[in-house]
Amino acid sequence: MPRAPRVDRLAAGGAVHRALEEVFDRCDRAARVKTDPVEFVHRYAHAPLDAELVALVASSVAFGNVTALRAKLADALERLGPSLTRAADDEPAVRRKLRGWVHRVYTGDDLAGLLVGARRVQRAHGSLGAALGGALRDTEGDLREALARFVDAIRREGKLDQRAGRGARHLLPDPRGASGCKRLLLLLRWMVRGPDGVDLGLWRAQVDPAQLLVPVDVHIHKLAKNLGLTRRAGTSFRTTVEITDALRRFDARDPTRFDFALCHLGMAGRCPSKRDPVRCEGCGVLPVCRHWAPRGAG
Repeated sequence: MPRAPRVDRLAAGGAVHRALEEVFDRCDRAARVKTDPVEFVHRYAHAPLDAELVALVASSVAFGNVTALRAKLADALERLGPSLTRAADDEPAVRRKLRGWVHRVYTGDDLAGLLVGARRVQRAHGSLGAALGGALRDTEGDLREALARFVDAIRREGKLDQRAGRGARHLLPDPRGASGCKRLLLLLRWMVRGPDGVDLGLWRAQVDPAQLLVPVDVHIHKLAKNLGLTRRAGTSFRTTVEITDALRRFDARDPTRFDFALCHLGMAGRCPSKRDPVRCEGCGVLPVCRHWAPRGAG
């Protein structure tokens, strides 16, 4: 039987939109924030310059098991003290404080370079948000190139390109490449959207939420495929754009609005890779999921 066109599922976007809104409404955001790395950013919301450094650190190392990640973030922040801006102003001291810290491919020296570079960019522009906003103006609103210039500046000031090892290269990917840049886009979602109890909205004056792209991790990618928002096998930048463009049909002014709820639906283990009556029971997207669509549907 020939495959039904993908547009069939998006043409029936009303059902998909209703499912997304249901997942959004049913998500206990206050409870889920307590299990998410964004919680660490909220702890510094009273000090915006510290908060954006914490957000950069937390998003940059955000891959792998979230429990282990949160433990490593807590350790790094405890070592650095109550103010990251003060800590990052003293490069030798910040390197000493983070000596011995390791998370996945990252070392304490990688993290110190990230902090020192970001703090220098912060001092030069007044804030990291202002630095990104300036890059957006210089690129006439091209978010991808503006983000690349933002990354270039932090890497240059922190001498990350001069460090050997995979960790320093992996901390801040180049948005000009094929990578989906999930962790950078997560940083933008945290800092641009809101404030809504999840995202903080500290950079909303510099970046329009309508410009944001969805940070596509394994959970979002699986759900997007199940919902017919993409058929791409990998989490490339093209996949990111395709999924975001599909979600813009439902909320053009805030296309990443559903990201947190969908991601935590996946993190909670509620989205298997195949039809599973037990795990799928009560799932908000089940009525429009490809695993449960009638045979022959789009």
